[in-house]
Amino acid sequence: MISAKLDNRRIKAILLQKNVYRVDENTYAVKSASGKATYLVQREGFNWSCQCPDFRIRGTVCKHIQAVLLTQTLKAEQNFTVYESEESEEECSSELVCPKCGSPELVKRGMRKTKNGEVQRLGCKSCGHRFVVNAGFERMKATPQAVTVSLDLFFKGISTRKIVDHLLQFYGMEVSHVAVLKWIRKYSKMIKEYVREFQPKTSGVWHTDEMTLNIKGEMKWLWNCMDHNTRFLLASQISAKREVADAQLVFAIAKMTSGEEKPDYMITDGLQSYGKAFNKEFFTLKNPRAQHIRLPSIREHPNNNMVERLNGTVRERTKTMRGLDNEKTAFVDGFQNYYNFIRPHMGLEGKTPAEVSGIKMNLQGNRWKAIIDKASKNKVVP
Repeated sequence: MISAKLDNRRIKAILLQKNVYRVDENTYAVKSASGKATYLVQREGFNWSCQCPDFRIRGTVCKHIQAVLLTQTLKAEQNFTVYESEESEEECSSELVCPKCGSPELVKRGMRKTKNGEVQRLGCKSCGHRFVVNAGFERMKATPQAVTVSLDLFFKGISTRKIVDHLLQFYGMEVSHVAVLKWIRKYSKMIKEYVREFQPKTSGVWHTDEMTLNIKGEMKWLWNCMDHNTRFLLASQISAKREVADAQLVFAIAKMTSGEEKPDYMITDGLQSYGKAFNKEFFTLKNPRAQHIRLPSIREHPNNNMVERLNGTVRERTKTMRGLDNEKTAFVDGFQNYYNFIRPHMGLEGKTPAEVSGIKMNLQGNRWKAIIDKASKNKVVP
């Protein structure tokens, strides 16, 4: 068993140059201070050995063994990152390609230490370029966990100022409510751009309804269009009025989301704008099958209770807000992302509308972080 006083100056010179690499659990590669040689340091039980002349000739605990011991101590204290050996390459099964040459032949090349923790470094076999995957949280002062917790709490109805208090109590983080709003805007936009590529399988029965929304003290209209079986929110749009053009825009967005499919039945309330908008957007002589069911009363059957319950969920969320800041707020897009991809639905046996509609994203654990990772999977930083 080795027990020796560490030569801190010489060891730190090695550590600061990141010359300690882990090959496996019991083997390390340590470059010399000059960088001209590399020695393997190995452990057998409690005994360490090194290939350097100092150990082989004198049998003493050399500076390379001491460097490994100190590295393990610092690693246990979470103040130091042990870098994987370049010689221990693991194939990367990701769909990523090298940002420099476009080659898909990538291997894992150790870890990179950042403010948010360790991230996987990748290397290109073709050109030798190294890079790390942009997981969507680069150059963020807050940790991914704090950001995703804030997003989840916000869309569950917690005010931004209460979120700030939560972060301070449980994470020891001092952030402003303005920072939380910036996170919401940034990631709502990122996720929206990503999920556009997915097309849900709809049931053919759609529900559309409108509700009032307070924006900077003025009452606007929020339109929601939802599929019946999957509860997938096909369109969510804000307008100043309730005219034909406004209703038609909602129908057009819903049709685009579903992959240009038309519903067999569109159920709405008695608003006159719906009839003309429906005929302009869906009715054609070649395909007249789409039918508009306009309900004169909420007691009529079929009813529009499904989308009415959605409107209630939105009202529950917005009651903690003093009105949205502007019409381009990320709330609408963010809530649509949350409702479709994050929030399990009791009426769908605990599944999300995306899962029921055939969109398989496999969001496990922290679903916010998982979808942000996927949204930024093709973005890399050097």
